[in-house]
Amino acid sequence: MSTDVHSAPGPSRSSARTSAADRRGSWLPTGSMIATRILELRKRRGLMAALIVVNIGLPAIFLLVRLIAHAVAPKSYGPAGGYDIFTALVAGVMYGFGFIVAATLGCSAGSTDLTEGMFRHLVITGRSRLALYFARIPAGLAIIVPLVATGFTIVCAVCVFAAPAKLNYQGVNVPAGLSASSFENWAASHPKEVVCGFPSRGPIGVPCGIKPNGTIVTPPGTSGFKNITPAQLKNDAVLIAKQDYVDYSQHFLTPSTSLMIDAGLWIELEAIIGFIVGLGLSSLMGQRTLPVVLMIVLEIILTPLLTHSVIPHMINVQRGIVGLATAHLEPGGLPHVFGGGGGGGGGGMSSLVPESTLSASLVIVGWLVVWTALGAWRMAKRDA
Repeated sequence: MSTDVHSAPGPSRSSARTSAADRRGSWLPTGSMIATRILELRKRRGLMAALIVVNIGLPAIFLLVRLIAHAVAPKSYGPAGGYDIFTALVAGVMYGFGFIVAATLGCSAGSTDLTEGMFRHLVITGRSRLALYFARIPAGLAIIVPLVATGFTIVCAVCVFAAPAKLNYQGVNVPAGLSASSFENWAASHPKEVVCGFPSRGPIGVPCGIKPNGTIVTPPGTSGFKNITPAQLKNDAVLIAKQDYVDYSQHFLTPSTSLMIDAGLWIELEAIIGFIVGLGLSSLMGQRTLPVVLMIVLEIILTPLLTHSVIPHMINVQRGIVGLATAHLEPGGLPHVFGGGGGGGGGGMSSLVPESTLSASLVIVGWLVVWTALGAWRMAKRDA
């Protein structure tokens, strides 16, 4: 009596189906792994409080104080919003502090399992170590990106809806958005403010005093000393207005829509860089405290020092600093984040170590790829 060997499923087929259904060895993280990592980070209340305070609390409190002060004493305190407030908050607060707290989140995400003794338990589940590492990237970004976006939205809203009604140019309230001819007509009707306060080239617009009869006189010994008659005063005011119109036209009451979009994407990029570099560094070192300190030193000390002055034989090393690369991608219209004056793409950029936009972009991609690779490699090789 013959037996059909193909009639009954053998153990090899069963094990093959089980192996095909078991994806624990895959290096791609599952949705449940990512959700678990998000929950682990959210349970760190101190860390979450710091993220909320820096990304949302600081700009919100600052703007709230300005709103209250202006409402109580509008003559003593200017409007809460406007172009100047927007650029100061974005480049002076949200950029630098956002990088630091994002790096802190990354350092925590990369070292939590080790510091809490959970790494061995994760390994014995059979999950791929690469998947365990890569799950931390979308988990951390799911936390830091919305927080940065929320704080930035608050800043944009207040700076647009609580902007000043008049432009303060050179200490003088001037109507905004005037054409060249309108600006000259305004200067002709306000000659004293223009001649005495506006910057100028030539023997006009010097520091001056006003006699009781209204004649403007420059102090004795001052360059260009002269008595200015009303006719001369009006003529000089118009000449100064012609000289200053280009500078005046670059001042705004509110940030433009394009500037707000570019600035928002720029500070999100900085936060993403901080998180991913912090994640890789902490995974490589196996702890949190020292990587956090190193990230703060990089952002506050090393980057400002190495981005302005060219060091002989080290210029390529300087160009490899990620902070210099992101500074070169700064939107035009923002003050330079590391000092030096001027707005992005303007005078402030000229003080930076020269670097092309393509090179800056490649440096940023390189930092993201290299630190991700180092962190994943260390997790894959770490003893359980």
